Amino acid sequence: PYPYTMRTLLALLCLATSTVAAEWQTLPATGSPNVRHEAAFVAVGERLILLGGRRIQPVDVFNPATATWTHGKAPEIEIHHFQPVVRDGKVWLVGAMSGRYPYERPLDHIPIYDPATDTWSRGPEVPADRRRGGAGAVLHGDTLYVVCGITNGHWDGHVAWLDALDLKTGQWRRLPDAPRPRDHFQAAIIGDKLYAVGGRRSSAATKETFNLVISEVDVFDLKTGTWSTLPASSNLPTPRAGSMTHAHGPWLIVIGGESHTQQAAHAEVEALDTRSGEWKTWPALQRGRHGTGLAQIGNRLYTASGSGNRGGGPELDSVEAATLP
Repeated sequence: PYPYTMRTLLALLCLATSTVAAEWQTLPATGSPNVRHEAAFVAVGERLILLGGRRIQPVDVFNPATATWTHGKAPEIEIHHFQPVVRDGKVWLVGAMSGRYPYERPLDHIPIYDPATDTWSRGPEVPADRRRGGAGAVLHGDTLYVVCGITNGHWDGHVAWLDALDLKTGQWRRLPDAPRPRDHFQAAIIGDKLYAVGGRRSSAATKETFNLVISEVDVFDLKTGTWSTLPASSNLPTPRAGSMTHAHGPWLIVIGGESHTQQAAHAEVEALDTRSGEWKTWPALQRGRHGTGLAQIGNRLYTASGSGNRGGGPELDSVEAATLP
């Protein structure tokens, strides 16, 4: 008389109350992307856009419905070490650098890519004394926030700056510095709070490019305009830089990365429950990677590209996906 067995009901209940993402799967695909790292992967509508990275790279577009790669136009300059935001269907490449290791230079503007027309344009200028790369960038309403970063490639000049760009007026504002500088990380917003998590203080000048990783999680309250640092019990369990960060409901998710502790790129997936301050260990990537991004469509999270080892290679062409809780 009942449509479900008890085992099925229990399975459905577990799925509905799960606090862990499903296992990652490597997706078969028709075609392949241009291999790259220090790039970005972002969702625009029902497509996943891979852009930027070391060397001048064309745009690659992945259609999850057909598992097919197609290709778009390359920018006129090399663009890497940025975090993208999407506004009105266009991708803003915020906090980008150009040039070769270890003296990469921050761009003087924000490049913008329009997937609808496959065109690049020059976005807002960045104030000359606030230019940096490897920064976190998040969009909240009509305000773009840029946090921390490094002013002189990988050599030195890591900063704790927080700047806000009013996208209606085009005016920049300087906000209070973060509790500590960091670069090679990604920021996220959950509710009215901006989270800076992961990263390092890149210091090729002292031969510590990968060493000075940061475990503390710094939080900027957008309502009060003040910073705080989560208790030490909420430190990132696996400190690393070049990691990808994603907000999903109350979860602050940190995936992949690189550090001085191992040659292979990190495959760890760790998620902070921002309600309790407790980190959960979720299923690891099939292939560790750093220097790329995360993109969500529906309840599926995707990553592609990046470097499989600490540093610049091997550059990967695989796509992985997992179902979020």
